[in-house]
Amino acid sequence: MTLRRILTLPDPILRKKSNKVEKVDKNIQNLMNDMLNTMYNAPGIGLAAVQIGVLKRIVVIDISKDPEKKEPMYFINPEISWKSDFKESYEEGCLSIPDQFAKIERPSKCIVKFLDYNGSKKELKAEGLLATCIQHEIDHLNGILFIDYLSKLKKNIIIKKLSKNKKELERIVV
Repeated sequence: MTLRRILTLPDPILRKKSNKVEKVDKNIQNLMNDMLNTMYNAPGIGLAAVQIGVLKRIVVIDISKDPEKKEPMYFINPEISWKSDFKESYEEGCLSIPDQFAKIERPSKCIVKFLDYNGSKKELKAEGLLATCIQHEIDHLNGILFIDYLSKLKKNIIIKKLSKNKKELERIVV
């Protein structure tokens, strides 16, 4: 398993829409293994392929709290078929928007249809943190970031901070 570089805002790739996976094969499984390894190393609870520069509709998630008992989930071509009317707020962060957090309101439950690690069709009813995580990661596949749910002012402040940090990092000479 390889560690991949996680793209950060303002990288334009993060705004692109990901393409459907036509066939689940060893290459796709290796990609998901790399994604999971990268997510755990970051550390995070979810990662979309676009975040490592691969425009494929693939998401990996693990919301388990115990690092000794990992419970990875793999979602290929995920589609939300239903969302509850009731909403919940979580303070969300994102590996592609480092050190920035905001309360985001999303449906508290959803049903997602997807292909699993082996390419089998699955359906999952998710609620709470898992539902939020699934919606957050599927947004990535559509070029949407959690900051897009914020006011224009809050969003612009975060983008300016990240752009400034990125420029400062690029100027370091070793």
